[in-house]
Amino acid sequence: MKSQAIALTRDTVTPLRLFWISTLSVFLILAQTLMVSARGAPESFADLAETISPSVVNITTSTTVAGRMGPQGIVPEGSPFEDFFRDFQNRNGPEGDQPRRSSALGSGFVISEDGFIVTNNHVIEGADEIEIEFFEGFSLPAKLVGTDPTTDIALLKVEAETPLKFVSFGDSNTARVGDWVMAMGNPLGQGFSVSAGIVSARNRALSGSYDDYIQTDAAINRGNSGGPLFNMDGDVIGVNTAILSPTGGSIGIGFSMASNVVVRVVDQLQKYGETRRGWLGVRIQDVTEDVAEAMGLEGTAGALITDVPDGPAKDAGLLSGDVILKFDGADVEDTRGLVRQVGNTEVGKAVRVVVNREGQTETIMVTLGRREEAESSSVPTGPTEPEEEAAPETLDLLGLSLSAVTDELTEEYALGENAEGLVVTVVDEDSEAFEKGLRAGDLITEAGQSPIKSFDEFEEKIAEAREAGRKSILLLVRRSGDPRFVALGIEEN
Repeated sequence: MKSQAIALTRDTVTPLRLFWISTLSVFLILAQTLMVSARGAPESFADLAETISPSVVNITTSTTVAGRMGPQGIVPEGSPFEDFFRDFQNRNGPEGDQPRRSSALGSGFVISEDGFIVTNNHVIEGADEIEIEFFEGFSLPAKLVGTDPTTDIALLKVEAETPLKFVSFGDSNTARVGDWVMAMGNPLGQGFSVSAGIVSARNRALSGSYDDYIQTDAAINRGNSGGPLFNMDGDVIGVNTAILSPTGGSIGIGFSMASNVVVRVVDQLQKYGETRRGWLGVRIQDVTEDVAEAMGLEGTAGALITDVPDGPAKDAGLLSGDVILKFDGADVEDTRGLVRQVGNTEVGKAVRVVVNREGQTETIMVTLGRREEAESSSVPTGPTEPEEEAAPETLDLLGLSLSAVTDELTEEYALGENAEGLVVTVVDEDSEAFEKGLRAGDLITEAGQSPIKSFDEFEEKIAEAREAGRKSILLLVRRSGDPRFVALGIEEN
């Protein structure tokens, strides 16, 4: 019986072990599958590339450039090589001085079957002729519909006998850091090429007011400019625009203008041949922690108005020192966000602007103007009768030596006609004022959000801030006419 029991046990164990081994194997396979699915790693990009390649184009531009420069354009004037280059040019005859054709290469993509093509402005800027080469092997001339240098986007149009294959824009806001993306274009003039990578970062800003770049490690080189950045659904979520590289080649840091910015620009270029951005008409700066403390604000969100020139904001009653908290129903995080919010709003629309004014919240209706018109026009200011010159005294306070405005200081620091306030003549290099960027020649026009013209008014505002329990006072400082707010500590030692 004992031996039978042992035999029975052995016979039973073997199938059980096989069962658990099989179950464990299935579990491991499922776990690996889920991990791959979670990463979103495709087995291949081939199907996607095959589907969207016909919509991607190579762009060749031709430009007429001036004839060859003289020796002084090649070597410094007076150089011993100057005669050598002049003789060399003379031997080549007058043909070297004739205008010549210059070519450049770039990328683009078709967004409609009737032939609208998106690329970068810098790809076609100054071009006399634009030639589009399609993936299938044929070429067509293109006409320029419109450009937007601000976002570096251009819209072209070709006339084709048959409908063209095209791609659609996706929602760039849904792209997450770590998502797979694929770039296509004409890198280094090598023709249609595909590279893949991930979204490395979002909401990058390089130099423009409306920048919203997707950073990617997908290889982007010269010639990729204007090409599309695709998500795994085959939608365009960016236009490849720039690389960050000490050598000019890809080192894994490329930038694509987000599709949600591009779509608005393209829509306006299609309708008007130009952009039409909203314009509020204020100068603004971010609210820092010390500025928030000086103004008695609870946080640093919002955009602080430093100046209100003639325009929609002034007509509506916005004031310097107002902190814009909401614009057209949306919270304002900082100045960059406000600029984009305003620019994306329809020209002529009446919007609600919520501001903090001297501790109270107010809502002001503003009818937006058009930014492009404001930038192209300037409003001359006529001379007015100057006020009686103040006595040239000096006040040393908060690490600053201050003087009343005089003709001599106005001329020395180019303060402009009718300047009012106190002139900074010396800044203690060990002071907080120096650390925060104040320099000789700056003009302080406000203290504690009130205009000041004299030493007494300045000292009075500092005393009021101390009585109110403030640790700092907010100064409006102008340099070359440009205003900014600076908060300086006023706690007595």
